[in-house]
Amino acid sequence: MSITMTQRAAEHVRKSLAHRGKGEGLRLGVRTSGCSGKAYVLEFADSIQPDDQVFENHGVKVIVDRKSLMFLDGTELDYGKEGLNEGFKFSNPNVKGECGCGESFTV
Repeated sequence: MSITMTQRAAEHVRKSLAHRGKGEGLRLGVRTSGCSGKAYVLEFADSIQPDDQVFENHGVKVIVDRKSLMFLDGTELDYGKEGLNEGFKFSNPNVKGECGCGESFTV
């Protein structure tokens, strides 16, 4: 099981945590949502729970709960800008399809 993060994504998280002034890392999960069934959830984690899995990349922790891990195993997080949009991009080998707007996916 693994979750990875590019150097660019790790740098963005590191800067955001420093600006925020606290946090253990970035929590990544999935929730039921959208027209395709699942959506990514990203938030700063102030604590690590006993059933969390922690993956460290470039000095930044990505924290994933066990239920989400089965949908996220092998995912790589990147961060970038395209025109006026900027944000995280997910390369998830488990995704079988995505909705037209890109907000949700099926596994």
